[in-house]
Amino acid sequence: MDAIDQKIQQANERLKKKGTRVVIYRRENRLWLRGTLPPKPHINKNGDYSQFVSLGKNAIASEKGIKYATAKAMLLTGQLQAGTFDWADWIDLDKVAPNRVEARLVKDWCAEYEKDYWQRIKRTPEREANWKKDHGLVFSKLSHDEPLTIEVLLNYIRSTEPDSRSRKRACDYCYKLAEFAQLEGIEQIRKLTGNYSVRSVDPRSLPSDKEIFEFCDSIKTPSWRWVVRMMATYGLRNYEAFRLDLQDFPTIRVLNGKTGKRIVVPLYPEWADAWQLHKICLPDISLDYANSKIGTKVSGWFFDNKAPFSAYNLRHSYARRCFEFDIAPDRAAKFMGHSLSVHLQVYRAWFDEAVYLADYAKAIAKPDRPKPPNY
Repeated sequence: MDAIDQKIQQANERLKKKGTRVVIYRRENRLWLRGTLPPKPHINKNGDYSQFVSLGKNAIASEKGIKYATAKAMLLTGQLQAGTFDWADWIDLDKVAPNRVEARLVKDWCAEYEKDYWQRIKRTPEREANWKKDHGLVFSKLSHDEPLTIEVLLNYIRSTEPDSRSRKRACDYCYKLAEFAQLEGIEQIRKLTGNYSVRSVDPRSLPSDKEIFEFCDSIKTPSWRWVVRMMATYGLRNYEAFRLDLQDFPTIRVLNGKTGKRIVVPLYPEWADAWQLHKICLPDISLDYANSKIGTKVSGWFFDNKAPFSAYNLRHSYARRCFEFDIAPDRAAKFMGHSLSVHLQVYRAWFDEAVYLADYAKAIAKPDRPKPPNY
């Protein structure tokens, strides 16, 4: 339990002593209220039942958010006790169900969600590309002309392969849509997420540094040779060679990577110098393209030119080099532009091996270790 969860628990204990009818509930980075409440006007149910109440954008999972949620819990309890509780004070009834008669269609909710999303997030070509492959991909597969219900979302989720990336993506973005629409039974989506995770990379499947060097030197086109050499030397993603600042070469800066700006160092500075990588030489690809489009073109070049390994194996090989050079995992993660948890998840097997082999080497090197018979 982290510090915020502990504070939520303490706040709920105080609310209970005051006789409140609801508790504070955390969903990721947002706070909600939960309690036994009358049915919403557009829900065909008799009698009170357990429900969640959204507290909006002010209810962030923080100390300030907990104070806000506590005040709202007291207000809601007061309304219930006074018999003045009205859902119109807590949700936008026209948004949830226009005319309070028929539910809005999936396509209407998706459009409303997207409109709200771009009001909160600065719109850039890269973010638009990410929208299309994440939210857009999931929303496009829903039954658009049906009323949005939890069952519609669950049916689509169940059509994806369990424990797969497509299942996790479906759950993630259907959950966001359901949360936005304040659907009942949203917890059922989380139960279907499964156990998908990025698979670990086997270092034995990667090309050796000698093979990488020879391939880089075999490339005839100067611009593509420069891109591939940059990827090999710095472990860049397949579009990041187009988003660089080389002012402090041989240390470089990625200006617009997946996780923002970062510095990267060459683990073989000899490659950076011998290949004169400070002399930028890019292929004729528009820098105005989204990162995903540039990345597709780079990966396509590897495929079209029958490269002996994929573009991403150059990045994995940089990670292997970090391991071989005894660079701490948190430092390696920073150079590669991802979190320590992702770094350990993808390359965990390497670090586990390193620990065991290091212990073995120390044990064998001891002069007083047990010796086999006849020695």
